[in-house]
Order: sequence, then C-alpha cells, then structure tokens
Amino acid sequence: MFKPQFDQLHHRFLQLATVNILSNLMVPLASLVDIAFLGHLTEIRHLAGVALSTVLFKYIYWTFGFLRMGTTGTTAQALGAKDYDRTLLILLRNGLIALIVGLTILLLQYPLRELGFTLISATAEVKIAGQDY
Repeated sequence: MFKPQFDQLHHRFLQLATVNILSNLMVPLASLVDIAFLGHLTEIRHLAGVALSTVLFKYIYWTFGFLRMGTTGTTAQALGAKDYDRTLLILLRNGLIALIVGLTILLLQYPLRELGFTLISATAEVKIAGQDY
C-alpha cells in the first residue's frame, strides 16, 4: 500500500541529491585539474601560486555557502507545500542578495587578493603567479 509512494519519494530524493552532490564536487575538481597541469612545469612557484589562489577562492566561495544552502532548504519547503508564489519570491530575494554579494566581491577583488596573500604570507614570486592565475 505504501510501497509505490515510497519508491517515488526515494527516486525523487536520489535525483535531487545526485545533482546537489555533483555541484559540490565541481569546485575541488576544477582546482585539481589546474594543479595537475601545473605540476608538470619546471618551476614550483606556478603550482604554489595556483594552490594559494585556490585556497583563497574556496574560502570566499564557502563563506557565502549559507546563501546557497538556505536557498535550497527554503525553496524545497515552498515547493513541498506547492506554494509557487513563495518559491518565486525566495528565488528573486536570494538572487538579488547573491547579485549584490557577487558585485561587491568583484569590486573588492584587488583588496581581497592583497589581504589574502598577505595573510597566507606568500613570497613575491608565488604572489605574482597567483595573481596571474
């Protein structure tokens, strides 16, 4: 009696979870590809620059992970309640917040980069390689 509903729920859950897991894997995989290519160069400064730049990027990226996770959770609740107006409102509100945060990071990229490399204590050569990346 409950089996068909459970199977449908299980299938839908796996669909949503698979997409979420794959999206979470993309950021580290992109970094691994960059590091794999640069690992073949003769000078270590390029590899170190990319590694440090990746650390800075991931730090900034995951600082705002709450926005993505919060949007996912509240959207799922609204969709589960079949409240499509609230779903659209969540999308627009959080999309605007993401746009403002993204533009702010874009405008502050140079001070953030300088602060990040200073806090990491990168050498001048590694800093230049990281900035080029």
